[in-house]
Amino acid sequence: MIRTNPISAFLFLVTAGIGVGLSALLHQRTGSQQSFLIVAGALVLGVLLASAIRMAYPWERAIVLRLGQFHALRGPGVFVIVPVIDAIPYWIDTRVITTAFKAEKTLTRDTVPVDVDAVLFWKVLDPKKASLDVADYESAIRWASQTALRDVIGKTVLADLLEGREKIGSHLQKIIDERTEPWGVQVISVEVKDVLIPPALENAMSMQAQAERERQARVILGDSERQVAENFGEASKTYQNNPVAFHLRAMNMLYEGLRQNSTIVIVPSTAVESMQLGTIAGIVPPAAGPGNGHPANGDRPEAEKSESSSEPRRS
Repeated sequence: MIRTNPISAFLFLVTAGIGVGLSALLHQRTGSQQSFLIVAGALVLGVLLASAIRMAYPWERAIVLRLGQFHALRGPGVFVIVPVIDAIPYWIDTRVITTAFKAEKTLTRDTVPVDVDAVLFWKVLDPKKASLDVADYESAIRWASQTALRDVIGKTVLADLLEGREKIGSHLQKIIDERTEPWGVQVISVEVKDVLIPPALENAMSMQAQAERERQARVILGDSERQVAENFGEASKTYQNNPVAFHLRAMNMLYEGLRQNSTIVIVPSTAVESMQLGTIAGIVPPAAGPGNGHPANGDRPEAEKSESSSEPRRS
């Protein structure tokens, strides 16, 4: 792999410029027509110097082969190789690399087809092994990750796959790291991004969750009603031994009802009699008299008097 760098380009330009200058000077002094040989030699020398000077970035390592055999691992910084004899077939990136992989239509242990997307974080620890022991370590890592993911899905039920993503990620990390360790690669972590299930199963799970929430709501409502009934039972014991408090409570309930709706109030007959407000035929104030704007007992209406006079007397 041939790569240019600023130092190689500068040396090539300087060498070529010196060769062109010498050729022009020689042609002016001697008039020789062979000055192009100087230019050609300068260009060849510039190419050799440019190919001998190499530079690697801080995250790169260069694999140097001499006559087909491993010679050295160079970088980072500027280094020199022997042109023609030495070659650099690989530049290894030692930074953390992310690789996305997925498993499509893979059956879980409870025979549910799922699509799982995951991301692998890894880095090269031994550039020599990564370049010489495996042909294409990036492709090999991707395939190893995908097969490991399929194996884990086949041994896991759907519920654990949906709830335990961190556990599955750590398990995948161990499996993939064991496979890639001979290649000089370290697996940092595995993150499960998404788990896709069939739409029909998704709807069924949604209905199941809704039914479970409704069941919990009914249980909570029943427990609330039981607590309210217990509180009412305790309150009834207080009213049972204190009729005055019961009467005041009944009057307060009637007052609240009249304040909210002053047109019609439905009151049970037993409550009316207990509050001494009259009978079923009608409700009258408890303290009726002349001062309250109602006829007194001695000034009853004629119809009431006639009713009382018409009653037969008993002997």
